[in-house]
Amino acid sequence: MRARTYEVVVDGTLSPTFTSAIETAQGFTVDHVEGGRTHFVGSVPDQARLYGLFQLFQRLTIELISVNPVPHTTTRRDDGTSTRK
Repeated sequence: MRARTYEVVVDGTLSPTFTSAIETAQGFTVDHVEGGRTHFVGSVPDQARLYGLFQLFQRLTIELISVNPVPHTTTRRDDGTSTRK
């Protein structure tokens, strides 16, 4: 598995302490909080890291709502070439 970016949605508005711990330990950032759900976005290098994140939420009894791959975007450069992000 090559590194992919995912959006992970969990139930609840999580505390700043918890979100900071996820950002530091797992490399995810809080994208937004909406409708009582917290949306994290981050790059996952392999399945083991993704499953580790799931286990962390399970241990903390935080309900996982969804895991969604974030599509790669293509950016056009001035010289006409494109890059994938």
